Amino acid sequence: MNTPITIIGAGLGGLMLARVLHVHGIASTIYEAEVSPDVRAQGGQLDIHDYNGQVALKAAGLFDEFTAIIHAGGEATRVLDKHGTVLLDEPDDGTGNRPEVQRGDLRRLLLNSLPADTIRWGHRLASVSSLGNGRHLLTFSDGRTVESDMLVGADGAWSKIRPLLSEARPAYVGTSFIETYLFDADIRHTASAEAVGAGALFALAPEKGILAHREANGVLHTYVALNKPEDWLNCIDFSDASTALARVAEEFEGWAPELTALITDGETDPIPRKIYALPIDHTWGRVPGVTLLGDAAHLMSPFAGEGANLAMLDGAELGKAIAANAGDMKAALRAYEAELFRRSASAAAEAEQNLKLCFDESAPYSLLNLFSQPSTNQ
Repeated sequence: MNTPITIIGAGLGGLMLARVLHVHGIASTIYEAEVSPDVRAQGGQLDIHDYNGQVALKAAGLFDEFTAIIHAGGEATRVLDKHGTVLLDEPDDGTGNRPEVQRGDLRRLLLNSLPADTIRWGHRLASVSSLGNGRHLLTFSDGRTVESDMLVGADGAWSKIRPLLSEARPAYVGTSFIETYLFDADIRHTASAEAVGAGALFALAPEKGILAHREANGVLHTYVALNKPEDWLNCIDFSDASTALARVAEEFEGWAPELTALITDGETDPIPRKIYALPIDHTWGRVPGVTLLGDAAHLMSPFAGEGANLAMLDGAELGKAIAANAGDMKAALRAYEAELFRRSASAAAEAEQNLKLCFDESAPYSLLNLFSQPSTNQ
């Protein structure tokens, strides 16, 4: 079987690429390891920026549909110290520069915009090899094979396509997250709900922090952040939720109870996440018939808020480049990658800088200083 434009991964970036190609009358096929779009939860809220994520949605002809899924008021921001003292309380200004949406809603919007036969679910890539002349052979875990004329790795942090282009591997950044959720918070967890406020909460101290989002229907989604060695999470038994959360909460002794309750009162199994990143200046030489987008190309910490936005912009820009250079894939990839490298290096540098200052010796005041500076994004 041959698929002329083959996309590995049905995340936001891969879906955006397929959608923009479809808008331009170009067919593509996505191969996704998961067996269906609903096999797992899709994570929390994303702030979609007017200079990249929203640009991609407009290129995809989906901006009006996007506005219908915005969480109104979600752009509000609070910064607290560990005692619960409010240091910054900015309401949602209503401008829509960085509106919040649920990742699952955004993914569903993109899924519903594609022809029904675009995605092949349950195709876990096992290996890929070059056939020469820019063509590749893909072998899936069940033994099925596909030949591709143009291959796009949209397959995330541990991409199987990346080694065709680069020897780079993600490295641990020194920070780990533990995710927790509280439900019906305005009724059942009133003190924590008040602390979080209407949007995003940053409660920071040197080497640690409690970050949270208010999501729709009174959900508080918390990311507990700790600067710890890479193997620290491995020493906690997360199969025992209450014991694990109590162990994590020990790291926040002396913090305000309405903040630590975001940890100890967690109502779902805690989710441990080690944060990894590719080198800031990750690039590769031009290899015929293959490229990358999203985390496969420029994995970075979430502290610039750019991961999903860049993935969608990558997909849109690659789709537009292919359409504009009809029949000349070399020119399309050359143009796409030149801009990809520029914008991803800038965002990755910002993410690294923000990660350091969020938990440096001046936290939380270092973050306040950052928020007081004018944005340089275009």
